[in-house]
Amino acid sequence: MRIFSYITCLLILFNTANSFSQANSPVKISWGDLTDVKFNRKYHKELEEFFLFPTFGPKVRSLEGKTIEIKGYMIPVSLEENLLVISSKPMASCFFCGAAGPESIIQVKMSRKTAFKTDQVATIQGKLKLNPDDINELNYILLDSSVSPPSK
Repeated sequence: MRIFSYITCLLILFNTANSFSQANSPVKISWGDLTDVKFNRKYHKELEEFFLFPTFGPKVRSLEGKTIEIKGYMIPVSLEENLLVISSKPMASCFFCGAAGPESIIQVKMSRKTAFKTDQVATIQGKLKLNPDDINELNYILLDSSVSPPSK
């Protein structure tokens, strides 16, 4: 009877630890998951210019604040400012060059400075922040980001 109780306790501990580690692991997403967004041109009074402002759909809103993981092409914008972008496409065909939409790039704020080569493929994880109105940042932002360890 004592062995049965011991085994039961071990199973409960194992299941609790396993559930905890799964709850803290990043949500793996694809670039298609970020397409639940519509963009509307709105006039920005201070800059006297039109910009695309996002309205995020329920699928994207459900990811806000969660730690996500995504694979893409790195675009180092400013190493001094630790400003990076991850893109669904290489730089030659990314949003900045006109072949994709704003939902195909994510601003990456690394937890510590990390150097990347342009178009280096990486898997990044971080807490997703949605940005519906600040034109000085991208619509999708990953906070406290890091390079994901290779899959086993």
